[in-house]
Amino acid sequence: MTDHSPDPAMLAKAETLTEALPYLQRYAGKTFVVKYGGHAMGDPELQRDFAEDVVLLKAVGINPVVVHGGGPQIGSMLKRLGVESRFVDGLRVTDAATAEVAEMVLAGKINKEIVSWIAAAGGRAVGISGKDAGLVRAEKVQRIEPDRNSGIERHVDLGFVGEPVAVDPTLLNSLARDGFIPVVAPVALGADGHTYNVNADTMAGAIAGALGAARFFLLTDVPGVMDKQGELLTDLQPGDIAALKEDGTIKGGMIPKVETCVAAVGAGVDAAVILDGRIPHGLLLEIFTRQGAGTLVRA
Repeated sequence: MTDHSPDPAMLAKAETLTEALPYLQRYAGKTFVVKYGGHAMGDPELQRDFAEDVVLLKAVGINPVVVHGGGPQIGSMLKRLGVESRFVDGLRVTDAATAEVAEMVLAGKINKEIVSWIAAAGGRAVGISGKDAGLVRAEKVQRIEPDRNSGIERHVDLGFVGEPVAVDPTLLNSLARDGFIPVVAPVALGADGHTYNVNADTMAGAIAGALGAARFFLLTDVPGVMDKQGELLTDLQPGDIAALKEDGTIKGGMIPKVETCVAAVGAGVDAAVILDGRIPHGLLLEIFTRQGAGTLVRA
């Protein structure tokens, strides 16, 4: 007698799609902003996974906007060109020569690579920077830090490093309406006419706020915010984050990431997610499954 019972693997796929249905319905027509960077950017398999995820989001009626980083690639190109990097307390000083290389790498090489990955996955992406159509206006970062020896506060000049002060999402909305996936390089113009290199996390958060995004995803090289026992904290509010910073649970490089998420939520984003970009299809797991895959920050 022939066994007509369904293949367990096919059944599991059907159940996954069923589980995803309410999320598909909830997010149809919404905007997601994804900050893409870290290890996921340098691994060919993860590059392909990321591109497929973004194309799938667009195919099911969600409007993804990708904002990418590229610090390591800038460092490599500066080395190849013989441009010396100067650091102040771990922060790269962006002089005129460095700014030129940064724009070339970010708005040129990396940006167009991501566009090509999305095209290979069947999507239509358009690569732009914050300079295009006045998308992002920046101003020079003003940083004051205590001197390590004397403790006296001093002004630190980081050169052409900027922070976003205004976002005009008109171009992004137009591209989304016409079926395109915008891919944004973190370079912006200042009112002074200078080009500024902007931290990609900060720029992505500002864009998410201006778009009133349903979700803002920060892809990183860690699973999310961990407690002192090393367990993932999956759901946080700004008050929780303040307490976790106070007791030292959130420290180091995670502090600016959670602060970016809190700022985005404060600017009108429904929720922000810190997510491990090294997990294959982690974006889809976070969006379309009940358990999720990262740390979600909500108002």
